[in-house]
Amino acid sequence: MVEMCTLGTGGTLPLPNRGLSSLYIRVNGQAMLIDCGEGTQVGVRRLGWGFRCVDGIALTHFHGDHCTGLAGMLLSMEKAGRDTPFVIYGPLGLRKVVEGLCVIVPRLSFPVMLEEYDREGLDFEMIGLKIHAFPVDHGIPCYGFRMELERAPVFDPEKAKALGVPVTEWKKLQAGDSVRVGLHRIRPEQVRGPARKGIQFVYCTDTRPCENIRKAGQDTDLMVLEGMYGEEEKMPQALKNHHMLFREAAELAKEACTGNLVLTHFSTSLDDPESALPAAQAVFPNTLAARDGMKITLNYPTGREKAPMKTEILPGWMV
Repeated sequence: MVEMCTLGTGGTLPLPNRGLSSLYIRVNGQAMLIDCGEGTQVGVRRLGWGFRCVDGIALTHFHGDHCTGLAGMLLSMEKAGRDTPFVIYGPLGLRKVVEGLCVIVPRLSFPVMLEEYDREGLDFEMIGLKIHAFPVDHGIPCYGFRMELERAPVFDPEKAKALGVPVTEWKKLQAGDSVRVGLHRIRPEQVRGPARKGIQFVYCTDTRPCENIRKAGQDTDLMVLEGMYGEEEKMPQALKNHHMLFREAAELAKEACTGNLVLTHFSTSLDDPESALPAAQAVFPNTLAARDGMKITLNYPTGREKAPMKTEILPGWMV
């Protein structure tokens, strides 16, 4: 299972009811953030899922609405008593940006490691997710993410019995360890059934539509894409600022054959994102507009179908 919370769904500037870009992702008690806009630490406190379990941040790019909350976030983690390493991923130039933002941050109680994407992207792992960062079209270096939570095949007791593995050793094999039976070493893959489908999703904001997004989103369970502008009349601004309309994001979701589309990163001119949903839903019906404090849960599928998705607004954000 993957749990997410949209801590901030706004673009450019914060509003009283809409924070700046940040997504909290949790898998088996471990967590990470994508982007860290101004006030992200406040959103984490309202969420209540914790600071110490956040292992790192993946930044999409270096515009202020995606990274100015970094210093405050690190200070909150210090106050929470973190003493384990923390990693920040970002485009080329990451060290200069982090050092500039964190001039006001005193010596921390934990080490911070910086990892840069190559120009063509980067494959890395965090909190059990396999993550592929890929470049998009925003006028400056900017990246989206395809994330996958793999699922181990089912343990097959009949295969274990046939190989003579005592029941007392089954737990080791289920945990991924080999066991010895007489003169033979039995590996976990020898007692597993067919492969099972995991969970795949994409997060991508601040971009024009591009082939990299279509490719990354192919057959995923969910795409979280920007919906900067709702109305067709905003196309000149979208082209100028390298952003997308609701309709364009829905077209990407349809072409990628994803299971669900959640729109985020709304312009300050868009007072009510839900009012613009019909334009997107006419293209891709399974489209939702995120709100700050929206929890998104993806559960493992039971077969080859898409992972079932559930959404709710968490109590800290209910009006």
